[in-house]
Amino acid sequence: MRLSNLADYAVVTMSQAARHCGGARTSASELAAETGLPTPTVQKLVSKLSAAGLLRSTRGAGGGLQLARPAAAITVADIIEAVEGPIALTACIEGTDCLVEHECRVKPHWPIVNEALRGALADISLAQLAREREIA
Repeated sequence: MRLSNLADYAVVTMSQAARHCGGARTSASELAAETGLPTPTVQKLVSKLSAAGLLRSTRGAGGGLQLARPAAAITVADIIEAVEGPIALTACIEGTDCLVEHECRVKPHWPIVNEALRGALADISLAQLAREREIA
């Protein structure tokens, strides 16, 4: 399993935004410069992350972007779902056509697998990702 580039960039962008915590506001341009991501990509992500309630945008003088909730209350699962939709390893649980659906004995188990994966991602907070780690 591999995240899409956009989901990966969303995690990078949110981690950088979390480093501006404490009420400080930032901008999409500033986040792009700090992360090395293209500004149009960060602007697209800001739109998705704001729509998902993870970022708050304030217009006008003194405006900008800030986390909509504390970094400890935002998880990797929240960020990925804001960009990708519900976390699922297979499309068959979404009701799409499957060639072996009539004889598939695994399909009933995919929700359990998907929930385990989502649970693991939900156990990692944005606050954890925003902390600087020493590289050994």
